[in-house]
Amino acid sequence: QVQLVESGGGAVQAGGSLRLSCAASGRTFSSYAMGWFRQAPGKERAFVASISWSGDSTYYADSVKGRFTISRDNAKNTVYLQMNSLKPEDTAVYYCAAKRLWDSSRRADDYDYWGQGTQVTVSS
Repeated sequence: QVQLVESGGGAVQAGGSLRLSCAASGRTFSSYAMGWFRQAPGKERAFVASISWSGDSTYYADSVKGRFTISRDNAKNTVYLQMNSLKPEDTAVYYCAAKRLWDSSRRADDYDYWGQGTQVTVSS
């Protein structure tokens, strides 16, 4: 069982930056691949980025590539999402998620555990 708690969301102007954190409970954090997803009002939950168990492999959605960076600190049981050059279309609730299998899948259904989400609002 893994419990995930996101933090770091907030309101920012376009072009600004935020860093989201996701703290995981348990001693097996390094056994889980981690992902970030987001859900805007009226839209489906969408993949943002994922990172392998050790952090040496990552995937990004095309819409955030070059602007967002996912990283993890297994000693702190935490995964991060650094978001730069934010745009109004990045406005959403951001969720972190965990799964055992590391692969290129971007499907939310493949993830086993989810946090409650943190709101990110980008104004123009």
